[in-house]
This record gives sequence, C-alpha cells and structure tokens, in this order.
Amino acid sequence: MTTIQLIVISASAVLLLGIAAISVLVGGRISRPKDWKKQVEKEALKVDKSKIDRDFVSEEPPADQIEEEVTTETEGSEIVVEEELVYEEISEEEAGITRRQFLTKALRYSFGAFAGIQVFATLGFMWPKITGGFGGKVDAGLVADLKDQILQPDGSIVPAFIPDARAYILPFDSDTLKGSQFESNGTVAEGLTAVYQRCVHLGCRVPWCNSSQGFECACHGSKYNGVGEYYAGPAPRNLDRFPVTVTDTGRFVINTGVILESPRAPTPSVKYPKGSSCIALNTETEEG
Repeated sequence: MTTIQLIVISASAVLLLGIAAISVLVGGRISRPKDWKKQVEKEALKVDKSKIDRDFVSEEPPADQIEEEVTTETEGSEIVVEEELVYEEISEEEAGITRRQFLTKALRYSFGAFAGIQVFATLGFMWPKITGGFGGKVDAGLVADLKDQILQPDGSIVPAFIPDARAYILPFDSDTLKGSQFESNGTVAEGLTAVYQRCVHLGCRVPWCNSSQGFECACHGSKYNGVGEYYAGPAPRNLDRFPVTVTDTGRFVINTGVILESPRAPTPSVKYPKGSSCIALNTETEEG
C-alpha cells in the first residue's frame, strides 16, 4: 500500500469519525417524551398513592343560592346555538413528526449520503479498474505488429507508446535478458518489455531520444538506456516496469495494476548512448 493510499484512508477515517460525532450531538438534542413519575421523588409518590383511595364528597350549594335560568322566547325569534371548540392536547407520537425531528433526520441523511460518496470514492481510488484502462490489464496488440513498429530497418529502435497503459514497449531479446535482473520477474515476454512513462526522480514524463537510443528526462537530466536501465542523473533507480504476458492468440497484455521497481543495474544490459543527447543539460554519470 502506497503513502498516498494511506493518507487517503486516514483522511476518510477522520471524516467518518467527525460525521459520527456530529450525528451523536444532533441526535442528543431531540426532545423525547419523559415519564413524569421518574422525575418525582419516591417519598412524594408514596404520599400521593396514599390519597388515591380517599372518597371525595361533593357539597351541593344551598337552594337559595341556585339561580334558575329563565329562557324567554319571543314569537318569531330563532334560537341560536353556538358551538364551542375544545382543543385537546395530544402527544408527539399522536401528532406525528415534529419540525425539529424532520430537520434532524434530514441532516442525518445528508451526512450519511456524503459519507457514502466519500467511502465509494476512496474504494475507487484504492482498487484499480478490473478491466481496461490504466490500473487494469491493457491489450497492446499483436506481438508481431509491435515488433514491426519498434524495430527499424537501420537497426535502431523506436518504442511503441501505449497511451492506455502509459507505457513504452521496448525490445529485450533473450541474449540481453540472460543474467539481467529482469530474467525471472515476469517483465519480459516474447522479447518485449513495458516500462512506465514516469521518470523515477520526480515523476516527469520521460521522452525517448532517438539519436542517443535511450530515455532522457528534460526536467532534471536523468538518463536511461534502451531497456530502461539507469545511466545518469539524479534518478535513484531504473525506470519502473509492468508485468507482461502473451495470450494464446499472440496478443501482448500489460498489467498496469502492478508497478515493479528495480535498483540500478551494476552492469548495463545494452550499450548507451549510441549518439548525441537530446537535452542541453549536462549531467555526470552516477554509478552504484
């Protein structure tokens, strides 16, 4: 797992913890119905219970204090009956969701959706594409066609650049391969290898120099020979490369989901340079 992936995972974890904390704080502010009996002291409840069974006697007012209501009806008059509206207090459960509960749930769902998007984005970054494109297996074409494109009539080579794989395909014959550090790591198949386009110094795209028959980075002067081995400049190692395979139908497949690093070669596999340099920056050859 790379440093960038660890940083993304850590940031996502902190984000999720923050969302969880906000949800807990918001949820704690919801007013829930409380049992009034739990708020009363036990002694008060005992005293109150002792008076429940007592009989209450209602006293009738004296007869002389009772006023008789006399209704006088006049001929032709109508009796008007007024309806009195009685408002009854009901609980929150009977009334349904309150405004506070609605806003709280809306806030929770919004944070949940945001967290879900972040999780899927993180997973998409960590796990490469299953098929096609950079991060997966890229079909570069038939081996025979690639060799015809790379090997020139005058004996020079021009690497085949595969944009989907971000890789250069180079020839690496069996005689050159024998005894090299790439002999058994799965980076050479049917005399071809695939190197990453990125310079291992600071990540610039390193171009091919046809006159010197090697890669020369114009950013800081790193140079690599015709099979991607380090030659000069501040680069710490060879160009990175990908595992490659050849199918039964002769198609060259590059697995860009795996990037393989290799140290500087103690002995170069091919001669370099074979001509003038393409960059004006003078660099000293570094060995070891």
